[in-house]
Amino acid sequence: MRLLIASDIHGAADACERLMEAVDAHRPDRLVLLGDLLYHGPRNDLPADYAPKRVIALLNKYANKIVAVRGNCEAEVDQMVLDFPCMATYNELFDPETGHTLFLTHGHVYGPGLHNSVRNLPALAPGDSLVYGHTHIKVNETSTEEPNVRYFNPGSVGIPKDGSASYGIYENGTFEHVLL
Repeated sequence: MRLLIASDIHGAADACERLMEAVDAHRPDRLVLLGDLLYHGPRNDLPADYAPKRVIALLNKYANKIVAVRGNCEAEVDQMVLDFPCMATYNELFDPETGHTLFLTHGHVYGPGLHNSVRNLPALAPGDSLVYGHTHIKVNETSTEEPNVRYFNPGSVGIPKDGSASYGIYENGTFEHVLL
């Protein structure tokens, strides 16, 4: 199972276009979107390439591949313009190759407590992964508190807080960051 994982596009159309080029290059089984897709929110400055309508069109082309969760900037109107479900607080994907579950969330309801994510872990079995966004900061580490639980944050597509826009690839049970 190959996944391309992205978070926090925040309406940044040029960055989203580069992300869609990465989708075409990697040809993932699923495109996982971890919320904050269209709007910048009151805590962020507008991205230079802010154009939510362009982002809508770019994402809708891939609607049949997308698994998405709701971020803290999503609103019900977003579901009216997006052709894929985006209002769930979390989602789960089971990897039949590893026998483990990936718990997908934004990071404001469930999260590991790293950076500005909430500390509220779901029930995870050893070998499972908590995959979240929200912080705009890349993470790929094993939990020190939960045995053999992996934390993965792909960083941010639209408003990176650690200096580089990025997404993630999951394949063969491993995560990696890729810079946009």
